[in-house]
Amino acid sequence: MFDVIPAIDLIDGRCVRLEQGDFSRETIYDCEPAETGKKWASLGAPLIHVVDLQGAKSGSVSNLPTIEAICRSAGVPCELGGGVRSAADIRALLNAGVARVVMGTTLAENPEYAREIVDEFGRDKIVAGLDGRNGRVAVRGWVEESAVEICALAKTLFAAGVYRFIYTDIATDGMFTGPNIQGIDQLCRALPDARIIASGGVGVTEHVAHLVSLRHENLEGVIVGKALYDGRLHYRELTQIVHGSRHDP
Repeated sequence: MFDVIPAIDLIDGRCVRLEQGDFSRETIYDCEPAETGKKWASLGAPLIHVVDLQGAKSGSVSNLPTIEAICRSAGVPCELGGGVRSAADIRALLNAGVARVVMGTTLAENPEYAREIVDEFGRDKIVAGLDGRNGRVAVRGWVEESAVEICALAKTLFAAGVYRFIYTDIATDGMFTGPNIQGIDQLCRALPDARIIASGGVGVTEHVAHLVSLRHENLEGVIVGKALYDGRLHYRELTQIVHGSRHDP
């Protein structure tokens, strides 16, 4: 199953999008987050991807009331990333209605911690965010670049029990130039028994069609944000691309 997953990025309780993770290149959208989540669900989205951008930068979850409101109104599972650094953060988010939690910086800096949180919460509740620049992992709201390679970290985390990964190529995020197909293909081949979600760069329907055409059974879907909010793409046309591709010979 390949799904198109709409994103809601939050700063100060508002829907925003950044270009290449740059906080100085922010677009604020005139839409209420909880109603936006409900809208995506009404159009058929099976999952809402929520990012607490303030939390990602500061290291602590910053939009909990808004996150809770999105989870209540959407009626479909929501996942949340940004500023999740501890088991206490995970508990707070799960109690707020989040279905699964995305951790990036903490797992990149301390991969063995993955074993502890997977044991406590179960692998279906934990997602590793693999945010990359030039093939290497970026941390702390994408502000810092580490020396760790994306696939190397993914293999380490998979060995520690992590089952699901979101791969974002920072260079393409919010730029409409297309996902990093080579990086996604490489990650899917490196971890055939994991579940991979692509993120970043979708600007036209062909970008989604290209991902589907890879035909990796472990590629669960793609997260789409700015192109939907800017009106470049419509959610239903993307799902039609996916459904049509399933019937291709």
